[in-house]
Amino acid sequence: MNGLWFMKSAEERTVRMADVPGMPPTGQLLVGLARLGQAVRMEAWRNAGPHNLSPLQADIIVLLDGRGGPLRQGEIVAALASTPPTVSDAVRVLRKKELVDASRDPGDARVTLLGLTAAGREEAGRLNVQSEKLTDAVSALAPDDFAAMLRGMTTLMRELQDRRAIPVSQMCLTCRFFVPRAHPDPQRPHHCNFVDAAFGDAELRVTCPDHEAA
Repeated sequence: MNGLWFMKSAEERTVRMADVPGMPPTGQLLVGLARLGQAVRMEAWRNAGPHNLSPLQADIIVLLDGRGGPLRQGEIVAALASTPPTVSDAVRVLRKKELVDASRDPGDARVTLLGLTAAGREEAGRLNVQSEKLTDAVSALAPDDFAAMLRGMTTLMRELQDRRAIPVSQMCLTCRFFVPRAHPDPQRPHHCNFVDAAFGDAELRVTCPDHEAA
């Protein structure tokens, strides 16, 4: 019986899969991604730390730390796909906790720049330590599965960015230094012109401080 099943055409197998109840494969993937997002958010709530940060407040601190300098509030809103009132409330709390301070833009005195205080930079260091629970879960992936997942995720992010469904991320696929499939080595096919080195799918970046838009 099993041998006969494997002899069926791809079209016949597709028809049989279509008869399976429940969501189609695309829906299953989207539900899975949502579940993973829930896990990351739950860890963020558990990692509130000594300042009892909300996930958004923590995201603002990590963003300011990663950009290496002050940002306008509008830039924070765009980068985190939030709303001005929501970010404004979070920034107000962070300033009250003395983790974020404000200064005038030297190029435009009407514009306020937001940056980290010394305490904010210290908190950023704590927040940048990856969750042991999540790291252990990712470590359970086989190397090939990890590379395939990272490749698929960056491709999906690029498609969503092109459709303006998510903010633009500083990732390899949108960087002028990234040269895909530049080398014959299947393990390290890509090239980064910034560091002048070959690398593979498992080393793709979704955020990089050296990113420059293509």
